[in-house]
Amino acid sequence: MAWTQQQLDAIEAAIASGELTVRFGDRTVTYRSMDELLQARAVIKESISASAGTSTDRFSFAQTSKG
Repeated sequence: MAWTQQQLDAIEAAIASGELTVRFGDRTVTYRSMDELLQARAVIKESISASAGTSTDRFSFAQTSKG
């Protein structure tokens, strides 16, 4: 499923308010726990990042040495 920024915004608003019910247009989803809601947010963020060609969990490290 292709997730949208509006769906991510709805999830984040629910997390901020402590609600477990999220409305996506004409659909309503009630999550069982805040942990489940946080997992849904992670899935949506990863999906949006992947479709944009970026990732939220990549890091770059510089390597140096003396001499």
